[in-house]
Amino acid sequence: MSFIDKLRDAARRNDSWLCIGLDSELAKLPPFLRERYGPYAVLEFNRAIVAATADLVCAYKPNLAFYEMLGPAGLEMLYKTRELIPKEIPVIGDAKRGDIENTARAYAHALFEHYRFDAVTVNPWMGFDSVAPFLEYSEKGTFLLVRTSNPSAREIQDLDCAGKPLYQHLAEKARAWNTKGNIGVVVGATAPDELAVVRRILGDEMPILVPGIGAQAGDLERAVKNSVNSQGELAIINVSRGVLFASQSEDFAQAARESAMRLRDAINRARR
Repeated sequence: MSFIDKLRDAARRNDSWLCIGLDSELAKLPPFLRERYGPYAVLEFNRAIVAATADLVCAYKPNLAFYEMLGPAGLEMLYKTRELIPKEIPVIGDAKRGDIENTARAYAHALFEHYRFDAVTVNPWMGFDSVAPFLEYSEKGTFLLVRTSNPSAREIQDLDCAGKPLYQHLAEKARAWNTKGNIGVVVGATAPDELAVVRRILGDEMPILVPGIGAQAGDLERAVKNSVNSQGELAIINVSRGVLFASQSEDFAQAARESAMRLRDAINRARR
């Protein structure tokens, strides 16, 4: 099954285009978990979050940075987190890799074959040959950074380039490179007007991963309306901190579930 098919199946089964970002930073976890499990609190936290929300999402997206910062134990927990997510739910490895062809090939091998992610995020700054090794995994998804959610993204991504912003050129390249139907793009909810432009460039068949809702204060309703395709689909609305850290008490998993449910319902109202 291709990534797009798996994504659509999960979204339709759960009636949800919410993606939960498993950015489980150790220092922000409930204190009782850290006291009980030490650094392995990350894995126990993820286990509880996934168990509480697996019927409310279209995907999960662990950001590798929060696991890499813990060294070998963190990478072990990343691997085990991937294993505990139900097989029918896609997992997007938020790696933001981008390097020359032979190095990109090694990254693709690690992320797709060792960690078995269904999709990954890739920085296209170095051009097609840095992206191509990921695209060889035709059943996997590759999300190219196009217009990111951070405040200073405009310093580079909005630069005028041959009469239009650079991010539009990146979106056009993404569409042109999508010969295997396995490319998506990343556009932040903090740039809702740019989201609408990118959706027009991509057409109906390519997914957009939309971070920036919640802690980064992106407008959920505008982001959803501007990123869905004509069927109201293929906009993966990612929320991390707004779900994960809804409570610091023993009820953290239930609080995360309630937050995820509110977000899923708000996304559905906006896309319909």
